[in-house]
Order: sequence, then structure tokens, then C-alpha cells
Amino acid sequence: MNTRRQFLAQAAALGAASITGQSIAAPGKKHTLCAFTKHLQGLSYQQIADIAAEVGLDGIEAPVRPGGHVEPEKVTEDLPKLIEALKKNNLEMTILTSGINQVSKEQNTEQVLRTAKALGVQRFRMLYFKYDLKRPIEAQLAEWKPLIKDLVQLCTEIGIQPLLQNHSGKDYFGAPIWDAWSLMKEYTPQQWGFAIDAYHTTVEAGLSWPIDTSLIGSHIQAIYFKDVKWVSPGKADGVPLGTGLVSKDMAKVLLQRGFSGPVSLHTEYMKGDAAKDPAFVKESLGAFKRDLAVMKEWLAM
Repeated sequence: MNTRRQFLAQAAALGAASITGQSIAAPGKKHTLCAFTKHLQGLSYQQIADIAAEVGLDGIEAPVRPGGHVEPEKVTEDLPKLIEALKKNNLEMTILTSGINQVSKEQNTEQVLRTAKALGVQRFRMLYFKYDLKRPIEAQLAEWKPLIKDLVQLCTEIGIQPLLQNHSGKDYFGAPIWDAWSLMKEYTPQQWGFAIDAYHTTVEAGLSWPIDTSLIGSHIQAIYFKDVKWVSPGKADGVPLGTGLVSKDMAKVLLQRGFSGPVSLHTEYMKGDAAKDPAFVKESLGAFKRDLAVMKEWLAM
């Protein structure tokens, strides 16, 4: 069995390009722009691809998890169909949103990741971990550490990059950033990186978000842009980008530090049933276009 030192040395030798792959962004375009398509659940793959193309995206961030566009147990059958629909519109699956946070048969880890990589997917968002607040926090971090190590090692072997999205909330691993960083700092950015979420970072950090982004700056591999407002004490909700509490300075600060990875637009404030309500689909298209324009302005594109 390889020692951890051997593993890290082998992984470093692979180099960043073998893990993250290349963007399909147009020449001279610094960022690949995608959008999370969770709220389009129920539409056909071609409909989803057509909407993304009409919006003007480079790709999508697609849920390949229980209840998602592709069910994990059907990944070898259905993921190629989704990828083919995207390719017809010159689009990519920029980020695969998974139900994976460890190597296990229950999560169908190897089949999902190997299938995705074979189809050209370069990175995936991990499933979060949640704390049991009745137990010591450090003990739980110690339990997750070997699970993460095994997952990172498998991802390095396959050539696909795992990303951790920070969530806000009382029991989410990564909500305060520091806890996730205590484990992530042992790996290179290509082995394991952050998908920094503007909404959740704002909720948790308030005015101190520059400290968080500075701490993990080397490992920020994707940005999720979405906005938030407080609707009652202790309860936050999503709003159109540029109308809430998220500071556009977050984009400015990250760009000044040289971030050039993919950017994903989230419009989860849109609530409805895409499969049954054509009006909701039209409204979702409008939300994508509106928020994308704001995001481009923030990114100076």
C-alpha cells in the first residue's frame, strides 16, 4: 500500500492539466461560464441544453445524484445522453454535482466518476458532510479525514477533480471555512479544491469574507454566484444576483488574486415545476439571462 507521502508525490507528478483539463471558453475569454440546472429537473436533456445555449453559457453544472438529471445507478446509460445533448449545442458539463463524499458502493463512486471522466467531465462537486453537534467536532473531522483521503486518491487516479462547496448552517462541514481548510491544506489545489459559494460565504462571514477568501485563495477552483437576503432572524433566502447582500467586491478580490477557473450561476430562488409549468421554464430562462448579465458585469467580461 502506498504511503501518504508516496501518494502525494505521485499526484503532484500528474500535474494540474491532467486533473482540471481544458475549458471550452472562447479564445480570449478568461472564465468558463456555466449555470446550475437543478430547477430544470423534469425537462429533457435536449431542452436543458437548448436553454443553456440560448442563455449564452459555455456549459452547465448538472446534478448527477439521487433525484437529479441522472440517477447514479443509471450513469452509464443516461450520462452519455446528457453529454451528447450538450455537445450538439457546443456546450460542456463544466461541473458534475454529485452525491459522492467517499468511496463506496452505496454512492456508486467509481462508476459515476470513471464514466464522467471518460465522457470528458473534469471536475465534480462533492456531497457535503454534516456534524452531529452532540459529538466533539475534532473527532468527526478525524473520522472524515481518511474518507476524504481515499476519495482524493481515487480521483487522482481517474484524473477528475473533487470540489467542496461551502454551505451555511449550524452543522455543515465547511460552513466556517476554517474546519474544511484544516483538512484541505494537506492537498494541492488540483487534488482537492473549493467551490466558493458567494451566498453561503456572505451568510456565514458577513463582513469578514475577505479573511476566508484569503485563507483558501490558493485552493479556490470555482466560484458560485448567487445572492441572498435575510427574511427573518436566522433565516436567509435567495434573490436575484445584485439585489441582495452579496458584494460584487468578492468577484473583484478573487480576480485580483488571479482566479481564472469556471464560474457557475445559481438561480435557486426560482421555485416551480419545470416539467409541468411552461411559464416557469420561461421565467427561469429570463432569470438566467438577467443574472448572467450581472455576473458578467462583476467579472468585467
